Amino acid sequence: MDERFRRLVARREQTANERSEVLAKRKAITDLAEEEAREDLLPEEDAEFRELTGQIRALDDQLSQLDERIAELSAEAERDATVTAGAAAVKRAKARVSSVTESRTYERGNGRSYLQDLAKVQLNMDSGDARERLLRHAQDVATDPEYRDLDRTDGNGGYFVPPVWLMSQFIELARAGRAYANLVTNQPLPPGTDSINIPRVAAGTATAVQSADNGAVTEQDLDDDFVNAPVRTIAGQQDVAIQLLDQSPVSFDEIVFRDLTADYATKTDLQVISGSGASGQVTGVRNTGGIETITYTDATPTVAKLYSKVADAVQRVHTLRFMAPTVIAMHPRRWAYLLAATDANGRPLVVPNSGNPQNAIATLGAVAAEQVVGSMHGLPVVTDPSMPTNLGAGTNQDVIHVLRASDLLLFESGIRSRVLPEVGSGNLTVRLQVYGYLAFTAARYPKSVVEIGGTGLIAPSF
Repeated sequence: MDERFRRLVARREQTANERSEVLAKRKAITDLAEEEAREDLLPEEDAEFRELTGQIRALDDQLSQLDERIAELSAEAERDATVTAGAAAVKRAKARVSSVTESRTYERGNGRSYLQDLAKVQLNMDSGDARERLLRHAQDVATDPEYRDLDRTDGNGGYFVPPVWLMSQFIELARAGRAYANLVTNQPLPPGTDSINIPRVAAGTATAVQSADNGAVTEQDLDDDFVNAPVRTIAGQQDVAIQLLDQSPVSFDEIVFRDLTADYATKTDLQVISGSGASGQVTGVRNTGGIETITYTDATPTVAKLYSKVADAVQRVHTLRFMAPTVIAMHPRRWAYLLAATDANGRPLVVPNSGNPQNAIATLGAVAAEQVVGSMHGLPVVTDPSMPTNLGAGTNQDVIHVLRASDLLLFESGIRSRVLPEVGSGNLTVRLQVYGYLAFTAARYPKSVVEIGGTGLIAPSF
């Protein structure tokens, strides 16, 4: 029905254009008579006028019929949408009923510990209850849509996919600690691969003015290549005494998992920003070949000079990427440096946006951590403490990035967990691990990133 609807709309548009053309022709006849100060049309003009009027009448009839059919299809689509929405509401209601009648195996606060059960099964300390709960949990993972929403990657892991509420906690902590990584385009990591090849156009086609009629037409073949993003692993572990596992009155898995995944998020952010591309690291933005750099060298830096450098960075993305940048990323101390700046009369140069400021170099949007805090040059400013602050000869310089974040690609797996009893069996110790995979590239469009650095960005004084 969508295709039929589009065809009807296209026909109506074409008919309306034809009617406008006929009207213009008819008006031209009367305009000529008025210009020549004639009260009556000439016989041939009158005949043409009547013929055009008949065409307009016929086109009006066609428009009326098309409008009627379009209205019928629109009404039918609305009825279908209503039925679909009703069916979806029923499905949600059934899901709510199901969730009331049968809760998940590892609900927060129900006294059951996911990692504790996992460890008991692998340590052969289970009387059967822990294995049964893990089997029910594996069924939850396979059938519950919430798990499928959270598990963005390489298949369901059964036992080894943590409970939903722990995953929710992971996402919350991860987003708080990976501001830069959250800016870029994030996609699920494809299964069964150790690297991702992303095609790109290396040399494009060409056009030129034809020298003369029948002259040769310019031809230039398109050339393509690819950008390679190897898959890397981030992992962490914690050794725990078996006494804590066996005798603890609380679910210690929440504490361990939260701390490991918080650091996992930070390491992901650092990889996106500064990964070296060697020793198992991805190639981060700063080490991507071809990104634009602006050196701000100044023994007596000022906010006004820095403002000009940021303006230069913005125009470079426009000029070299041919599209607009989307965000400015900087360390919190650099944003504080801007907030602390005042004019000759002691008035701040960055003021709250709600005050309708005039002649401000930037506006303060929110007193927030690791997210959008304001705007500058019409772009949102995001602060991230993972931005380096140890650069330069004095190892005290930071950098500012102006970037089109949508051009950067981050592929991530879901997080996984393991319990390993063997490694510390001689000391009654078990090892808890979390791990996940990522691939990242900023090399598709390196000119989407402009880095500002130099002696003008030394540690500010307040």
